[in-house]
Parts: sequence; C-alpha cells; structure tokens
Amino acid sequence: MKCSNCGHENKDKAKFCTKCGGVLSQSTEDASPDSGNSKYVIITLIAVIIILAGVIGYFALNSHSGVDDSISQSSADSNDVKSDDDSDSAKTTTTSESKSKEWVSIGSYSGSGSGSKTIKVPKGKIKVELSAYPILNYATNHLYVSGTNGESGGVDWGSSSAVETRSDSFECTLKSEEEFTIDYYETVNWNVEFYRYQ
Repeated sequence: MKCSNCGHENKDKAKFCTKCGGVLSQSTEDASPDSGNSKYVIITLIAVIIILAGVIGYFALNSHSGVDDSISQSSADSNDVKSDDDSDSAKTTTTSESKSKEWVSIGSYSGSGSGSKTIKVPKGKIKVELSAYPILNYATNHLYVSGTNGESGGVDWGSSSAVETRSDSFECTLKSEEEFTIDYYETVNWNVEFYRYQ
C-alpha cells in the first residue's frame, strides 16, 4: 500500500506508513465489510432505542394509571374514614346524650307519726326510694307508697321484728301524670324520694 503522504510503498495490511508514520487509507475491499458492520450496529441500536422507548412509555402510562388508582383509592379511603368519623361523631353524640341522662330528684317528702299524703308525679321513667324507722315494733307499723297505675313499694314491721330502719325502692314508667299516695303509720321518721330519668 502506497503512503499518500510520502509515497513510500508499505505492506498491504499496514495501517501506518513505516517511513513517515502517516495513517494509511484502507482499500475499498477492507472498508466495505466495516461499513456493513456499521450498518448492522446502527440498525441494532435503533431497534434497542425503539424497544426502550416502548418499555418506558408502557411503564410511564401504567405508573400514571397506578397513581390515579391510588389517588382514587386514597379518596375512597378518606371518604370511608370521613364516614367512620361521622359515625364515631354520631356515636359520641349518642353516648354523650345517654351519659347526660341521669336520675334527677323531682320530689322529697318526709315526716313522722301516722297519716297519708297524695302527690302528683309527672310522666316518664320514675324511681321511688323510701325508708322509715318505727316507734315500736307493732304488727301494723309501715310506710307504703302506691300509685294509681298499680305500682307500689314499702316497708313494715311485725310484732317480733327488730326496731330498725328499713328501706325499699321501685321503678316504673308513667305514660301520663299519676297520683301516688304515701301511707305511714307509727313512725319516728320516714322519707320518700321521687326521681325521674332525664
């Protein structure tokens, strides 16, 4: 191969001139296989780039869809949480309402000796608590509370009973205002409390 720089004749396969060190141009026979290989390399690179672009596009679309799904799921979860919070709030309100209800005294009556007293009790859930201490242990010593609706309670002592304080209580639900009679006989003291659940 002849050097184009100095004109020195070199071996056919030489890449550099042995005289001047210049680069020797390759023959067309040598160049054609390289150019063919280059074409294959370029085609392969283009195919790889297209495949990579397709894969990246696929994952980009799916991840975006996944984000939308996760946003939708998060929104649904937050709605669930909100409804749970709302139901918890409702439960709390109901609980606080039920906790706010209690037995409230609507009347307290006391006395001694013998007699009776009639009182009016409003409608609602009613509780009556009563207690008495007798003068002596007669067979007829007592304290009774009875309503026109048939509800009643009381304490009494027999002739052989110990002379001591006795107590009783009962509950009832009144659909309308009712009259209750407190009947007491031979007592040192007695006490009747009426409560309404409100």
